[in-house]
Amino acid sequence: MEDLLQVGAITQPHGVHGEVKVFPTTNDVKRFKKLKEVILDTGKEKKILEIEGVKFFKQYAILKFKGFDSINDIEKYKGKPLLVTRENAVKLGRDEYFIADLIGMAVYDEMGQYLGVLTNVIETGANDVYEVKFEDGRQVLFPAIKQCILDVDMENRKMKVHIMEGLLD
Repeated sequence: MEDLLQVGAITQPHGVHGEVKVFPTTNDVKRFKKLKEVILDTGKEKKILEIEGVKFFKQYAILKFKGFDSINDIEKYKGKPLLVTRENAVKLGRDEYFIADLIGMAVYDEMGQYLGVLTNVIETGANDVYEVKFEDGRQVLFPAIKQCILDVDMENRKMKVHIMEGLLD
């Protein structure tokens, strides 16, 4: 399992005083209000940034980091991901999982037959959809509903699914 989870990505500077516009990759953009720090992944290193201020604009969070006081200080981090540790991640409810923990999970049918690997989670309005790459190369979509996803074993990284009628047609 990943130790760090992405909560957003810097899209561009906001104004000239070191604020940045952040595209949230979390379900709740308001969670940035509760964060004291995030980890900036520059590609070469990971830097802990202390959050000094949070505002919201449309679907974005506008963040101000301590020590970044001009557009020049922050502009070079455009497009870089912002991460949090598991301790700072949101608490999950029953049958809720972090997408990063599901990716790469082995998928089996009800009889224990290996089907393939979960490669993507597509977030739709009603329910998520799990994309599974079968051994024969096919990509099959499974709705993340109780009738289809029978068991998720995080410890052993296995998922048991029911193949609903017409799903493989």
